[in-house]
Amino acid sequence: MICGVVGLGDMGSGMAKNLRAAGFETWGLNRSKAREEAFAKTGGNVARDLADMGQRCDAVFVMVMDGAQTRDVILGPNGLLAHMKSGSVILLTATIKPQEARALGDEMAQSGVHLIDTPVSGGFPGAQNGTLTMMAAAPVAVLDEFAPVMEAVSANIHRVGTRPGEGQTVKACLQSLIGAQFSATFEAAALAAKAGVPGQVLLDVFSTSSAGCGVVNNALEKIIDRQFEGTGSSIHTMHKDLTISLGLGEALGVPLHTAATAMQIFHAGRSKYPNGDNWVCTRVIEEIVGAELHRNGPGPKD
Repeated sequence: MICGVVGLGDMGSGMAKNLRAAGFETWGLNRSKAREEAFAKTGGNVARDLADMGQRCDAVFVMVMDGAQTRDVILGPNGLLAHMKSGSVILLTATIKPQEARALGDEMAQSGVHLIDTPVSGGFPGAQNGTLTMMAAAPVAVLDEFAPVMEAVSANIHRVGTRPGEGQTVKACLQSLIGAQFSATFEAAALAAKAGVPGQVLLDVFSTSSAGCGVVNNALEKIIDRQFEGTGSSIHTMHKDLTISLGLGEALGVPLHTAATAMQIFHAGRSKYPNGDNWVCTRVIEEIVGAELHRNGPGPKD
């Protein structure tokens, strides 16, 4: 089976790497030529364009930023769908609105090309290490047929439905929780900083308590080491995901008080530090209280 990855960013590059490691011939495509060159240096194949990738590949992962980009990649005038053969599959691993995924499914229904709606979780480490969690929605026979390519990039594949949009719905629920966990961690870090608690003490306690988890522990590690950029977790992605979660809540009439507060914290972080990663929201709160959390205690301002 020949695979493709559209979007060789922090997530897609790891997925492409792990597909190759699993023995699949893998083709990549990215708007940034630097990303394509980096992929080629590792031995990957760079497609000329979407038509070239569609003609070559049996399974293509689409890992772009939003619904508009996804639609253009799949249904654009020279998109994948016009060039992929019947029986092949597009794996929608980008996080988009559930209704956007449903619309894609409707427009692909008579094409003969399968769509697996399977957003992922696990961030940069999960993508690079092949340990992503997938929330997959497609007919059982399709999921069975293409399980090997999914297993190449994921340690946990959850079959959450059979129709497009069902994977994205589960992801929206998940991101509402993760956003709240992040925001609570940012606030707790600023509280500890103001109180004079060293970051290492906070990490030791949090990571061994009932509140400790991958989300909290990783965020706190980045905060106390002052790693606010270049960690593979752009603040724009989480901001976009929370927008999707809140939109789903609005559509269904479900109040999301905590997710809404998290959204405002991420909005503040993105506005002040547009090039930052998720953890940079902590800096905004620290600036308000006049204290910073460092691993070994109070430190000079960044």
